[in-house]
Amino acid sequence: MNRNSQMGMKGDTNVAPIITLLSDFGNRDPYVGSMKGVILSICRKARIVDISHEISKFSVSHGAYVLASVVSYFPSGTIHVCIVDPGVGTKRKALIIKTRRDYLIGPDNGVLAFAANREGVELLIEITNSKYMRDEISSTFHGRDIFSAVAAHLANGVPVMEFGRETNEFVQPDFSKPVQNGGKLSGEIIHLDDFGNVVTNISLEDIRKLGLSPGVSVKILLGRAVHEVRFGMTYGDVVKGQAVALIGSTGLLEISVNSGNASFSFKAREGSKVTISRI
Repeated sequence: MNRNSQMGMKGDTNVAPIITLLSDFGNRDPYVGSMKGVILSICRKARIVDISHEISKFSVSHGAYVLASVVSYFPSGTIHVCIVDPGVGTKRKALIIKTRRDYLIGPDNGVLAFAANREGVELLIEITNSKYMRDEISSTFHGRDIFSAVAAHLANGVPVMEFGRETNEFVQPDFSKPVQNGGKLSGEIIHLDDFGNVVTNISLEDIRKLGLSPGVSVKILLGRAVHEVRFGMTYGDVVKGQAVALIGSTGLLEISVNSGNASFSFKAREGSKVTISRI
C-alpha cells in the first residue's frame, strides 16, 4: 500500500469537500437527516450528495453494487459514506479505505469491498480514535455517531492515520469474486433493478475469459433451471419479450428481457447463484 496516502486529503483547499451518503435507511425516518446534521456541525463547508437511501434493507450486496457503480464518476478525493450495517454494535470493524481516487467509510462487512477492489486499495484504517466520534455513541446508529463524524473530520483535513490503526485485511464477500471452472463461470445475482434486469457480479473481464462475443448463444443455469439466451450488445438485439444476456452500463453481466421483466420471467432472487457457459 502507498504510504503517501497517509497524509490525508489533498487538492485545492478552496473547493468544498464532497461527502456522499448511501444507506438502506429510506427517507421517511430521521436517520439520514441526523447524519447530515452531524456532518455539517463539524464541517460546515461540506457538500453532501445523496447517492441513494433506498438500498434493500440489510442487503450488503445491493449496497456494495450501487457504491461500486457510482464512485468513479465523482471527483478525486470524494469521501463516500456507505451504511448498510445489519451487524451494527457487534465486533465488526469500522473502516476507512483510502483508494487511488477517494475514501470509502463504513462497516467492515463487505459493503465497501466491491468499490475498493475496483478503485485500488492504498491504505486500510480501522477506526478506533474516539476523539473523532460523537461524545455519545448509540449501539444501534454508528452511521450518525461514528461514520458521519469521521467523514466530516476527514473533510476538514484531519490526516487519515489519526483515525485509528492500520490494518491489512477487510471482508471480501463471495459476491466480489466470480469463479471460473473450465468453460463455466459461476457468480451470483447482486441486484434486481426497477426494470427487472438481473444484475450479476460477473464482469466484462470475466466474460472475455470465456471467449464470448456478441451474437453467440449461452447457457445460463439459474437456480435449478437452465436457459439458452443470446449474448448481445443491447436490449434491442432481440425481439420484444425475448431474453438477452449483455454487459450493462455498470460493466457487469445482466440478464434482461426486451421490454419485459427478467427478474419475473426467470424467478430471480438476489443472492441466487448463476452459472454461464457457451453452448
